[in-house]
Amino acid sequence: MSNYLEFEKALAEIEGKAEELRAMARDNEEMDIEKEATALDKKAADLLKDLYKDLTPWRKCLVARHPNRPHCKDYIEALFDEYTPLAGDRNFADDHAVMGGLARLGDRSVVVIGHEKGNDTKTRIERNFGMARPEGYRKAIRLMDLAHRFGLPVVTLVDTPGAYPGKGAEERGQSEAIARSTQKCLEIGVPLVSVIIGEGGSGGAVAFATANRVAMLEHSIYSVISPEGCASILWKDAEKMREAAEALRLTAQDLKNLGVCDRIIAEPVGGAQRDAKAAIASVGTALGEMIDDLSKLTAEELIKDRRKKYLDLGSKGLAA
Repeated sequence: MSNYLEFEKALAEIEGKAEELRAMARDNEEMDIEKEATALDKKAADLLKDLYKDLTPWRKCLVARHPNRPHCKDYIEALFDEYTPLAGDRNFADDHAVMGGLARLGDRSVVVIGHEKGNDTKTRIERNFGMARPEGYRKAIRLMDLAHRFGLPVVTLVDTPGAYPGKGAEERGQSEAIARSTQKCLEIGVPLVSVIIGEGGSGGAVAFATANRVAMLEHSIYSVISPEGCASILWKDAEKMREAAEALRLTAQDLKNLGVCDRIIAEPVGGAQRDAKAAIASVGTALGEMIDDLSKLTAEELIKDRRKKYLDLGSKGLAA
């Protein structure tokens, strides 16, 4: 791990000591440090289990935002064959914060759409940190129309802090584009499944996740506002983000109890960033099962199922 979160400092020290011992042994072949290094590895593994056994909502926010967490591009490259990207909204531009195109998931043709944050400074700037502009949502609408026309299931991978709030985006109709994308999700007569793979922020996430089935990775978050934004509004103090995270009920576990999330996908111990391959495989299995389940329904039944899901939201009351 090259990036440790604030609550992983003790873990970083232990793993750092183990690596130091092994580096010394590589420089001096006569040194026998394997016993000590193995003991440190065990201590680190035990501490990792303890740290992730019962994460607070704020710590889940930190994990969901981890820079080493697999992003949309990683999932597309690993899970989908014959991915053919389709660019542009046929009106203004191509938004690099939104990936989308035709692909095959196993033996099934699908349309896949997702937010891409980037994984280094250059790509994060290019992808606008996963914050879509109006043209990104209009591209998604175009792809959903295409899926509806050809009877292809739609897979959306959500990972965004929220829609881009800049002046240019507002001038080009950001709120209208988000509303139209959400409306299109409700209208298409094909299976629509969504997975929150990191952050599900505000309307920027809802515009892709108004699906028949919404799954969340175990340490992902989904909320109407970020904890920092909520704290700034309610307490006029962004440092109260921990209290805000508790109040927002933004974890996968809370949202499963509330009926917003249909399925929680388990992550490797220590989060998806520690074993991206295993996390991606788990998402692939969940996607296949959800699409297979929905493929039994007619177009009318799919639309009715989706409509009922969102009309029923809130009927379960607050989670305990």
